Amino acid sequence: MLGVGIGAMALVVVLSAFNGLETLVGSMYSSFQPDIRIELKEGKTFHLDSLPEEQIRAIEGVKYVSPSIEETVLLKYKKAQFFVTAKGVTDDFLKMSRLDSMLFDGKLLLKDEETNYVILGYGVADQLNVFLNHIFEPVKAYAAKRNSKVGNNITEAFNTDILYPSAIFSINPEFDYQYAVMPYDFTSALLQQENKVTSYEVGLEPELDSEQYAQIIQAQIPNGFIAKTRFQLNELLYKTNQTEKWITFFILTFILGIASFNMLGSLTVLILEKKNDLYTLSAMGFGKSEMQKTFLMEGMLISLIGGGGGILLGLILCLLQQHVGLLKLQAGSVAPFYPIEIQILDIISVVGIVGIIGFACSWLPTRWLLNKNSTFERT
Repeated sequence: MLGVGIGAMALVVVLSAFNGLETLVGSMYSSFQPDIRIELKEGKTFHLDSLPEEQIRAIEGVKYVSPSIEETVLLKYKKAQFFVTAKGVTDDFLKMSRLDSMLFDGKLLLKDEETNYVILGYGVADQLNVFLNHIFEPVKAYAAKRNSKVGNNITEAFNTDILYPSAIFSINPEFDYQYAVMPYDFTSALLQQENKVTSYEVGLEPELDSEQYAQIIQAQIPNGFIAKTRFQLNELLYKTNQTEKWITFFILTFILGIASFNMLGSLTVLILEKKNDLYTLSAMGFGKSEMQKTFLMEGMLISLIGGGGGILLGLILCLLQQHVGLLKLQAGSVAPFYPIEIQILDIISVVGIVGIIGFACSWLPTRWLLNKNSTFERT
């Protein structure tokens, strides 16, 4: 029972840990990436009028539509400089994203009547030595001029403009050391890409199926464009996590099977020890099928009691981790403690595996040994 219980508990805890990790990663990406992104199948930028924006906005369930343009630029603050991906967006992007929940400092603001602002990733701000409480100079943005030839004065090959930092966000290093969010009009002018975008980003009402809406939007846009969900944008990441989860599941199932061989051995010894009792029961009219059912039931009880206790203990540990945080992460991590999420499908899978292994380890010894002794008469 102990061996089966420990194996079942490990399955519940590990599968829930993978679920929690996947949810945590998904929440981090959802704070920056849209529910659906519309982009070219081939190429990078396209004109604003290439897509029926108003028609997309009119789809029931679509809440936000924001044009977006991304390109590498150089940011310079005092003597520090750093290459970043400038992401030019409108206010709709700030409304659909969850950057406000990922703010390290400052207030989300792209522009006012006179000033353009930039929202920096924590890593970018660190490289530029930007502190919002000590901003005395603007951040200068440099972008290479289109079709420009470098002459004696290299500065003539770049467009330049200034912004003031309004906020610093912290999601994970992939975003923190890469992105600087800027006003769309400012960014497109800096890049000499007026009225052009690299994508349209779509935000849906909460709890709606993004895959279903991606198909609806796909039917509304020209053939040269593709609507991708957040899962499709990070397909490799999600598939890798799922692969790791189920490989771990099969490894632990194999270990559970090995632990269950103890039960197989115990039943085998029990049948051999009770051999004389079986002769007596046989003389009293107890048939071989009833004997098989008796030992099979004992094996299943061992499996179900041990496995059920292990599953229950695993659920208790997971709930404690969820609400109390038994295993804490380092200070400053993306979460205060290791994420855990219980999914009913995983519990059903563990119950099924415990039942199958328990039945196999109970049925094999009873059938083999009792068939081997086809008669219980004394010689």
